Amino acid sequence: MLRLVQFFLCVVLFIILQVSILPTYLDESFKPNLIVILVCLLALRGKNTVSGAFAAYFLGLVQGVYSGLYFGLSGISSLLIYFALRKIADQLYTESTHLLAFAVLIASLTDSLVSLLLITLLTTSTGIYSSILTYMVPQAVVTAVIVAVFSPAYALLRRRFAS
Repeated sequence: MLRLVQFFLCVVLFIILQVSILPTYLDESFKPNLIVILVCLLALRGKNTVSGAFAAYFLGLVQGVYSGLYFGLSGISSLLIYFALRKIADQLYTESTHLLAFAVLIASLTDSLVSLLLITLLTTSTGIYSSILTYMVPQAVVTAVIVAVFSPAYALLRRRFAS
């Protein structure tokens, strides 16, 4: 129960940061995708696949509400990222900070590419391609750097307060 409350508070904090605080201080191309970090954490370190899939889809839907893109697009890409990472999570050392940063980098790029692919297939709008392609790489790198910096600090705090 405590783990669920911690996850819920982390989700609320990340959504508040991504939606209201970070956009006021950071340029759009350097704004990290915090929802992708949570989806990667769910996929790599989560225990239950079904509840993790629902949580990943819900996180994508929440991101879709605030992103301004088509509703459901981020939910589908988050779910695809979750299933892809969950498929290979058993073969990896999932407690590694380096693996998490690399997974977040790849997941952030995949999120942008899946969104671009689905927009291409399902709509006729053409103006969004340049904005997605322009922000794709810097946002992925910044998101991976955020994970690489804060993941060891989180692990240290978790070990310190667990005992």
